[in-house]
Amino acid sequence: MIDISGILNTLPHRYPFLLVDRVDELTAGESARGIKNVTINEPFFQGHFPGNPVMPGVLIIEALAQLSGILAFKSGVKGDTVYFMSIEKAKFRKPVVPGNTLVLDVKVTHKRGNVWRFTGKASVDGAVVSEAEFTAMIIEKES
Repeated sequence: MIDISGILNTLPHRYPFLLVDRVDELTAGESARGIKNVTINEPFFQGHFPGNPVMPGVLIIEALAQLSGILAFKSGVKGDTVYFMSIEKAKFRKPVVPGNTLVLDVKVTHKRGNVWRFTGKASVDGAVVSEAEFTAMIIEKES
C-alpha cells in the first residue's frame, strides 16, 4: 500500500489537483489499483453543477492518469513529470457524486522507453463508471 505521503513523494501534483488518495495494489510494470474518496469539499463541485454535484469526467480520467504515473515511477521509469499524449475510447457510464469511493484500476498495455500506454477503469460499488485508453510520456522537467 502507498499512503498519501508516498503519493506526494512520487507525483508532482498537489491540492486541489491531486486525485489519488491511496494505492492499494501495485505490480511494477503491469498494473495498479488505487482510490479517490469523492467529497463535497472538492473545489470543482462549486460549479459542476450547483444543486446537482457531479465529478467531471475529465477529472476521472485524470485520476486514472495520475495512478498510471505512480505505476510508471514505481516501475523504475526515469523522469518527474507525466504528460498525456493521447486519450482514446473514453466512456462515461454513470455519474460520480460526493460520498462515492472511486476505485481506480490501470494496466500497462505497452511501454517503450519513456512512452507508456495504459487502459484504465474507474468503478463505484463494483460498477464501472468510466474507462479509457491513454498514452503518456514521462520526462524530466526543464530547468
